[in-house]
Amino acid sequence: MSYLLIGNISALIGHDCVEPLVNARIRVYLPALQARGNKQTAKDMFSDMQPLSAKEVLLKADRLIAEAVLDSKGNFSLSWNEVHLFTEELELDLCLDQLPGKNGSTRPRNFHLSRLVLHWKRNNAGYVGAYAYVIPADIWQQIYANAGAWVVTGLVKEAPGRVGQPGLMVEAYNALNDEVIGKAYTNETGRYYLYFSRKEIGKGRMITVRNGQVGTGPQLYFKIYRDGQLVWEENKKAAEHPERKELSHCSQVDIVFKPSRVKKASDWLSELMTLKGTRKKKSDAYRLLTYSSLL
Repeated sequence: MSYLLIGNISALIGHDCVEPLVNARIRVYLPALQARGNKQTAKDMFSDMQPLSAKEVLLKADRLIAEAVLDSKGNFSLSWNEVHLFTEELELDLCLDQLPGKNGSTRPRNFHLSRLVLHWKRNNAGYVGAYAYVIPADIWQQIYANAGAWVVTGLVKEAPGRVGQPGLMVEAYNALNDEVIGKAYTNETGRYYLYFSRKEIGKGRMITVRNGQVGTGPQLYFKIYRDGQLVWEENKKAAEHPERKELSHCSQVDIVFKPSRVKKASDWLSELMTLKGTRKKKSDAYRLLTYSSLL
């Protein structure tokens, strides 16, 4: 008889955005002997995850029964042969060697997720169970801060109330030095995930002092590209808004843009050059004067 465990692990950014834990590892352990038979309360089963030291991970290595890597959506699937009763508790741990955006410091980060009895369903091959966990926003924020990393996410729309626009490139600039801090593409729902670390925001004049405190986060303004062409750019002063100053390590910035008419200027110039080359009609001269006044 075998066991198959499927599920998803993700993290909450702000109040409504979920980030999948790409390339993280989930581990399943048999419980320690002293823990077996102890009654588990609902509070313990769904408590927030707790950090584990390297020593704690090493001491439970002989109880490991399965391990799997999470995919690009935070999903996992792992299986093992029957080595315990389906009514027995299991321990679930998470290993996060690097953040989803591969930014910030790289080092093993181990956490205990839960100790619980899974709800197994019997089929012809064995037992199937499911498990999902969303890391609370405050814990995820602290993990990013400890790694010296940032993630900025949001929806890109052409007007308030409209759906997000896929396939756009979002380019973010650090307002304190006008350097590009990162680029990202919107997904099928119009959401982008922008990743950078202290290394990127440390270029140039980044360190500032306000009210006697040293600033640590960036101030960003954005540009939007479609098929490699600039369609919208934000005024640098937008970075001075209170919600943009010293962005926290996990931030949400939605972008509502209106495609600029500047992209049509090349067409005007092309027609101007054609008119200058021919000048055969008075109507052409009039059109040339009109276009010149527009420019």
